Amino acid sequence: MAAVAPSLPAAASIDRGGTGLQAYARARLAEGDNALGLAVAGYRAALKQDPDRVEIARRSYVQALESGDGALALQSAALLDGSGMLPRDGTLLRVGDALARKDWQEAAGLTDRMTQEGNFSFLTPIVRSWIAIGQGQYALPAIDAKDRFASLGQRYLDEHIAYQALNRRDVAAAVPAIRRALVARGRDGAALRLTFAAQLAGIGAKDEALMLLPADHANFAVGRAAILRGRVKEQPFTPAQGYARLLARLAFDISSDPAGRALGLRLARMATFADPLGAEPHIVAARLLVEQNHAGAAVQEAAKVPAKNWFAPLAQAELIDALAASGDQDSALALARQQASVPDAEPERQVRLGRLLAESGDFDGAAAAFRAAQARYEPDKLPWTLLLFEGSALEQGKRWTEAREVLERAARIAPDEPAILNYLGYAQIERRQNVEAALQLIKKASALKPDDAAIADSLGWAQFVTGNVAAAVPALERAALGAPTDATINEHLGDALWTAGRRYEARYAWSAAAIHAQGDVAARLAAKTEEGLKPEYAAP
Repeated sequence: MAAVAPSLPAAASIDRGGTGLQAYARARLAEGDNALGLAVAGYRAALKQDPDRVEIARRSYVQALESGDGALALQSAALLDGSGMLPRDGTLLRVGDALARKDWQEAAGLTDRMTQEGNFSFLTPIVRSWIAIGQGQYALPAIDAKDRFASLGQRYLDEHIAYQALNRRDVAAAVPAIRRALVARGRDGAALRLTFAAQLAGIGAKDEALMLLPADHANFAVGRAAILRGRVKEQPFTPAQGYARLLARLAFDISSDPAGRALGLRLARMATFADPLGAEPHIVAARLLVEQNHAGAAVQEAAKVPAKNWFAPLAQAELIDALAASGDQDSALALARQQASVPDAEPERQVRLGRLLAESGDFDGAAAAFRAAQARYEPDKLPWTLLLFEGSALEQGKRWTEAREVLERAARIAPDEPAILNYLGYAQIERRQNVEAALQLIKKASALKPDDAAIADSLGWAQFVTGNVAAAVPALERAALGAPTDATINEHLGDALWTAGRRYEARYAWSAAAIHAQGDVAARLAAKTEEGLKPEYAAP
């Protein structure tokens, strides 16, 4: 697609004349280049010129959701529905629109349709309870334990029982449900704490709100200050806002599996349509946009959360990742430094800064950031990951003696963690230190995680270095099969194949490595491919 990229900026005229098919073709080209704005403009023009063409409506629907164009998404959904080709998630889109318009009858009918379609039927008890609230009634969401999808619905139940209790200003009913919901969520607990705290403070439950926001967390500083000043005017969630939180949570959960990320992004966008001013849906959408290589759109999405909003620190974390993914390393690093420098900065802020510093080549700064993250933990509760991060930064910064001490400490904390065993073992193999002991570390890592390509590469290379070429080749072949574009793995494989006498295959492996190699590595591979393996060309 790169060859047609120069013609895409001409899309300023994409709405001028031509047939719907021409606009559709231009939109597909823009979509292929991940140009969301140009793509959705093209589909909008194509759909306007040729509203009866189903394939245009289908692509318009997907791109409108990915780009955040709610009007085009609804238009495309209506056309697809009329042809009997609306995707099942399209029903969720239409439910959100009905709730936002307070059309309770339409929302109820669409919820019945969700039940019949099956895919998202586990959500319907919660959606129906929100509709009842919109109608001035209340019915506790009830999930049939005999339903085969009951466990899915249960994941979201307590959160919405709490929201709806707060809607009724029933703090006594809300608090236990809040506690259960926080235990269930875990990974995105900070956002949920802020949401519940704002709701509680808005109805006058100041003490209960403050209990949710520990004083030594920078992410909660703005919210705590507002509560202590008595300046909280948060209103209980409307049905549309409650529904938006349901979709945002579902999007987050589905996207934990790479296969679900496309659907997760669509659901997150639907959440932003249902509650355009809500911070959480925009934060989730920004994260998923980064994961799907739409960094520019993610920057715009994260920036929709105002700087003085309670959720601004969480949105800024997503903004840092989006800026870095978009190539604006300077802005990402500046914001990361700012986030990490405030009082009570959470460990994850230091980790984010450390990773950016490591990517920029400042390994000393990265190690210092990872140590700062460790300072927030008691010695007996220190996560091994932080030691691995620090050890990696020190090792890359050519401070091997210090790195080894840190990595060995990590191995003592987590003696069966493959990532630590592999890193510590491979780092010693590279330096030809303690090679037999290092080989045993890598063998243990491989036994614990046999399908990991990086560990298979370490094992094969360690066997090669210790003279067991016969065992090295199949291990390296397995690694190359798992990571066919990895330059290091292919170079290792080439060296082992050459030594085993399989010289044609060795040159093929080196050529594969050269495709993704740079600098000295590329020069070394070129020399090997031309002259064969010599001692001075051996991989480290």
